[in-house]
Amino acid sequence: MIAASISDYRELARRRLPKFLFEYIDGGSYAEVTLRRNMTDLESVALRQRVMRDMSQVDLSTTLFGRKQALPVALAPVGLAGMNARRGECQAVRAAEGAGVPFTLSTVSACSLSEVAAAAAKPFWFQLYMTRDRGFVRELLAEAAETGCSTLIFTVDMPTPGSRYRDYHSGLAGSPGPIGQMRRALQGALKPGWAWDVGVMGRPHALGNIARKLEGKTGIEDFFAWMRANFDNSIQWHDLDFIRSEWRGPLVIKGILDPQDALQAAEVGADGIVVSNHGGRQLDGVLSSARALPPIADAVGDRLTVLADGGVRSGLDVVRMLALGAKGVLLGRAWAYALAAKGEAGVAHMLSLLEAEMRVAMTLTGVTRVSEIDGSILAGH
Repeated sequence: MIAASISDYRELARRRLPKFLFEYIDGGSYAEVTLRRNMTDLESVALRQRVMRDMSQVDLSTTLFGRKQALPVALAPVGLAGMNARRGECQAVRAAEGAGVPFTLSTVSACSLSEVAAAAAKPFWFQLYMTRDRGFVRELLAEAAETGCSTLIFTVDMPTPGSRYRDYHSGLAGSPGPIGQMRRALQGALKPGWAWDVGVMGRPHALGNIARKLEGKTGIEDFFAWMRANFDNSIQWHDLDFIRSEWRGPLVIKGILDPQDALQAAEVGADGIVVSNHGGRQLDGVLSSARALPPIADAVGDRLTVLADGGVRSGLDVVRMLALGAKGVLLGRAWAYALAAKGEAGVAHMLSLLEAEMRVAMTLTGVTRVSEIDGSILAGH
């Protein structure tokens, strides 16, 4: 199958991955209402076509947090992405660098900060979850700074993991001990390409940045048990003082859906926010990112940089998000699918597809620069 779109990469990932891993990437929480809204609400955004406007010089570059990049996108943090392909986060950071866009490493990655830094030639972004152990948080931030991370994405919409039914059905959750291990092993054995690439050649199987806290344990169950026990649901706005005391670079708060929270983020001195519902993986039934974005962008104006994620499946969707008020777009499932399907080459190709689709969308809406994309390109404006 030739991949011509992110949807194609999703299908290739489904074919290659064991069921428990594909469902982990693909699924949302509860009835997945918000997961569907993220895509359908974004698809429903109609653009205003313009013609005869000399579109011979279309520039897709932009600047985010003081650094110029080739496209107004970044690879979002994806937990356990390195389970989808051999040393997956290292492959993804190379693809992102090749395309001239930032890569974001998750706290709960399969590859550690030091391993990804060794694979990278340029600074990348780091995503932080707040844990009860502030000493561990301090260690992570120090290591992120030492390894050259340029921007911190602080995720605030996961004080406790959401309930994802697909993970129970697939055997990733709810099947502790030998039974769950056997279910996952059988699923892996049914995907020999993945089993050889990741299971055999992808060793050592340490859980990246949190390996030091697991005392030698490397199982999926150990990973989720650590998350449940250590994610801090007592976090408040004043805890950002601690983050700021340990991190000197740009700070972006991810998981904002309400204008009042966006204004609070500006008040406490955040450099940016990500309008996000965690890809529909946390509180089901909330607004899609596309619906939440315009009032948030209007509320904060130029006080901070507004990014967005959720439901983006094409370069056209990137343009839609920018028209709704975002200055940049984070890609999550898009690069996870491409990585699972074809590794570094898949992620690089996926980004080239987005670039081509963005170029068409900008050409036919009459904008030559990313800074020109705003509500004026929406139908009915």
